[in-house]
Amino acid sequence: MKQYGIAVQVDHVPELDPEFIPLLKFKRAFLQTAEMPVSVAVERADGQMAVCHTYIHGTPERAEADRYYVDRLVKTMLWMKGGYKVYVAGDEGIFEALKEAYKEGGARQFDRDFMANIFERPFEVVFTDYVPEPKDCPKAMGGHLEGCRIGFDAGGSDRKVSAVIDGETVFSEEVVWLPKVNPDPEYHYEGIVSALKAAAAHMPRVDAVGVSSAGIYINNRTMSASLFLAVPKDRYEEKVKDIFIRAVRDTFGEIPLSVANDGDVSALAGTMSLKANNVLGIAMGTSEAVGYVDEKGRITGWLNELAFVPVDANPNAMEDEWSGDIGCGVKYFSQDAVIKLAPRAGIMLEAGASPAEKLKTVQKLAEEGDCRAEAVYRSVGAYLGHTLAYYEDAYHFRYVLLLGRVMSGRGGELLLEACKGVLNGEYPEVAKKIELTLPDEKFRRVGQSMAAASLPEIP
Repeated sequence: MKQYGIAVQVDHVPELDPEFIPLLKFKRAFLQTAEMPVSVAVERADGQMAVCHTYIHGTPERAEADRYYVDRLVKTMLWMKGGYKVYVAGDEGIFEALKEAYKEGGARQFDRDFMANIFERPFEVVFTDYVPEPKDCPKAMGGHLEGCRIGFDAGGSDRKVSAVIDGETVFSEEVVWLPKVNPDPEYHYEGIVSALKAAAAHMPRVDAVGVSSAGIYINNRTMSASLFLAVPKDRYEEKVKDIFIRAVRDTFGEIPLSVANDGDVSALAGTMSLKANNVLGIAMGTSEAVGYVDEKGRITGWLNELAFVPVDANPNAMEDEWSGDIGCGVKYFSQDAVIKLAPRAGIMLEAGASPAEKLKTVQKLAEEGDCRAEAVYRSVGAYLGHTLAYYEDAYHFRYVLLLGRVMSGRGGELLLEACKGVLNGEYPEVAKKIELTLPDEKFRRVGQSMAAASLPEIP
């Protein structure tokens, strides 16, 4: 198959999506004939810099392929690591194309506005003679079990809290709440404080608090989170951005606090369970949630929002209705993927059913041995095999922890088997380097809230 004149060979094609073009396959084929050096850097908080030195063709007949390749590269860098300023060196045409895409009203306005909002800086694309040097500031968070700690896991449908004394959970509570539909931030604040007080009642003191929540957090501030989806913008700025900081300070005074993305905390719980570092955690549920703990057991501070990272170079790939882009992870590694593929397998899903109910329908058919449902899960597994090779090319992880409701039951087993088949068949060098793992009983005992409790270091 060809994309922008680049011939791409794919041997293990998802049976229900034969037009799928793995982005890593496109990248490798593109670079085989690209010889003109180009460099791109993305600047994020505290002067941190993600840098990529690569190549394009620089010829009129390959101009469209060059623009597409760099567009996908920059988008991957932005959603993997985050940033508000893109530096381009080596080719003014590529710079102009990126500047056009990321302008007001451009093709990447969603990405531009999102990054500007979370970093609280105007988004820029600039041309330079030389890109800055790479710089990272990973934090050694987690694994701290001494003292009296609270771990709080703020989920979209329930909140969990644990009281942990010297690594032993002495109290745990799960309470149903409805944060996503409530516009009053006092509802959220009171729910957080209530959970903190419930845990504190079972300990002689509180030395530190760790929080796990879906969203993007910078310096413990809530820059973007689905929990507060219904809160008006003016109240969000006033009451939400520092909501966890205020809740802990108002309840316990100035004590150590760490707030981290729930994907990162899942990866941290995986490292505690595996007793190993360099873990990428992928939760396939409502969306694709991802976290990463590096080879030294540190949380990097990267966004890891791989739901928005492109994985498919097919020009007819499904559009993500939120960002308006096509071929991004959310439509391949969530319940959306199952729902997308079911009709192609001949499974007619109830029109008025919720996405969760539609997933359950396909899961039930898989449990019954329905060949149509099996084809759905094998196809998602093929997506995952190709894409894990792409992710490994960026992260260089050792372990992959697979989570989420899409991985549950027999369907998850079929998915995993197909994924391994693609890795072994198409990317044997990657298959030898990584290990795929599923949550075990020890992981469940560690739990998200206990892993959250281990986040802050007590001076």
